[in-house]
Order: sequence, then C-alpha cells, then structure tokens
Amino acid sequence: MSIAVHPLRALTGGRRIDVSQLIVWTIGIALLAIVGIGSILTLRAGHYSAQQWRDFVVFGIAQGSIYALIALGYTMVYGVLRMINFAHGEVFMSGAMTTFFFADFLNRSGFLKAHPWISLVAMLLFGGLVSMTVAVSVERIAYRPLRGAPRLVPLITAVGASFFLQYTFRGLFGSGVRAYPTIPVLQGKLWIFQKTQVAVIVGVLITLALLVLFLQRTRAGLAIRAVAEDREAAALMGVDVDRAIMTTFAVGGFMAGIAGVLYALVFVQVQFYMGFLPGIKAFTAAVLGGIGNLPGAALGGLVLGVIESVGPSLFFDGYGVRAAHQLKDVIAFTILVLILIFRPTGILGERLGGEERV
Repeated sequence: MSIAVHPLRALTGGRRIDVSQLIVWTIGIALLAIVGIGSILTLRAGHYSAQQWRDFVVFGIAQGSIYALIALGYTMVYGVLRMINFAHGEVFMSGAMTTFFFADFLNRSGFLKAHPWISLVAMLLFGGLVSMTVAVSVERIAYRPLRGAPRLVPLITAVGASFFLQYTFRGLFGSGVRAYPTIPVLQGKLWIFQKTQVAVIVGVLITLALLVLFLQRTRAGLAIRAVAEDREAAALMGVDVDRAIMTTFAVGGFMAGIAGVLYALVFVQVQFYMGFLPGIKAFTAAVLGGIGNLPGAALGGLVLGVIESVGPSLFFDGYGVRAAHQLKDVIAFTILVLILIFRPTGILGERLGGEERV
C-alpha cells in the first residue's frame, strides 16, 4: 500500500511549510533583488563621481554617529528595564530646542564669536543637562509608579509622555522653525570632512569613551550593569535599584541632549517635532545592532546612517526615480521591518533563554 506524499513536503524532507514564512522570505528576496539590480544600474550609469560617493559616506558617518548616541539611550533603558522608552526622541528634542535660546544669547552678546570653542562646549553641556533633567523627570513621574505593571502599560505611557513633551515644547516655544547661529570656526572643510562633521564625530567619540569609562570604572556604572544583569539579585546584594535606574535615564538623557546639539549644528534648524524621526531611526539603529547591546547600538547607528545617506542614490537612481533622496526614510523603516523579521536579535544581539541580554 503506497502513501501519497505532497511534492513540496517531499522537497523539504517531510517538514511542513509555513506559508506565512514563505511569503515573508519571498518579499525579502524580492527587496534584495530590487536593491541589487538598482545598484548595478546606478553604478553602470556613472551619474556620480568618486568624490560624490565619498561625500555620501562621510555625511552618513556623521549622521550615523548622532543616531548611535541617541540609540545608546534606548539600549541602556532596555537593558535595565526591558522597555522601549519612546519618549527618548523628545528628550533629544528638548536639549536641542532649549539650547537654541542659550546659543542665541551667546551670539547676541558677542561671546560666541570671541570664544567659539568655550561656547561650543557650554552649548553641549547645557543641552545635555536639560535633556538629562527631562529624562529623569519622565522616569520619576511617569515610569517609576508603573515599575511592576505589565510591559504594555509602560510602553503606552512612553508614547503618552512623548506627545506630552512635544506639545509642551510647542506651547512654550511655538511651532515655528528656529535657526541655530553659525559658529565661525566650524565653517569650511577639513580634508574630506566639513568642520561641523568633524565636530560631530569627535564629540560622539569623546562621549562614547566617557560612557565606557563610567560604566566600567565607577560604582554607579557597576550598579547599572548589575541591575541590567539581574535586578532581583542586585537588590539582594544591596544595590539601590531605583537609583541605578534613575542614573541610567540621566546618562541616556545627557547623551541625547549632546546628540541634539550636534544634530542642530549639522542641520541648523530645530522645531518641536524634530525628535520624532531621529528617535525612531535611533530605535531602528538599536534594533539593527542588537537591542540591549551597547556596542551594537553604536554600530547600528553608523550602519544605518551610511545606508540612509548612500542608499537612495545607489538603490533608486538607476531606475530613474526623481528626487531619490526623499526615500531615505523609507529605507530606514524598511531596514527596521526586515531586521525584526529575519534577525530580531540584531547584528551583535544574542538570544539567551528567550531574551536578549546586555
């Protein structure tokens, strides 16, 4: 007596085929084919010179450095609380928006032109402190009372806190776009970089180095790492969990404020809504690198920045798409979807016991 075997099941060694997974993989392969063919067509057309490609990459590195700095705040909070702080983009915005008035005061008084480097450092510190204050306030008022609630509750609260901060700053400072004053010493080029790009990259590297030293060499950093590893065990060993969580928000907020000022130096303009897209893209960078993994967040930010800068021209110009650079946001969000589908642990993430660990 013979048993009929379905041809597709025979090809897969008797395993059942998940139709939804097959559809997802088909879509992924189709997207890769579109990207590959478009890249070949663009390179063959030769519309861009080597210098233009180099400029794309350089801008992508500077932009990705800012994403990396914001993404570290996302990944630190996730590592400690296992929650996504969707208000982090508005924490980033608060530093940039508030520092505008400080920078404008320095410019009007003449101090900015007389002492540009001191003014730049003061602006970065001011933006960092403002964002740190906002982040700690959000943690203390919105998140701490919900510490033992189901995960969905803090997530919804984070979205609400995001809208609250957006429209609070709109009410305080208006909905208009404000232009940052120019810093004379950052005008012009230095080798292949714009000086503002050099300032961004150097500022991010210094901030990352200080973050590593803080986490590795201080008692507060050790407490954060202990809470991230096992909150209950850390509490039993005498670690003040609430203080460690507050410190995590403070450090993440400070870095977001610095990123906000650096972002304003590159793009010049700021407004109350400016935190939304960079915040989502920084979250994408954190997921790309491995949410909860600090080196992964930094790497994800750089990779996303370069792809977002190079990708529109490389992927779509060969198809004759007009204004291909306007599709950069589509590329960023497509990367987020593909990562969540094909590798939810990210580039450097590691799945341990069903959860990703720091």
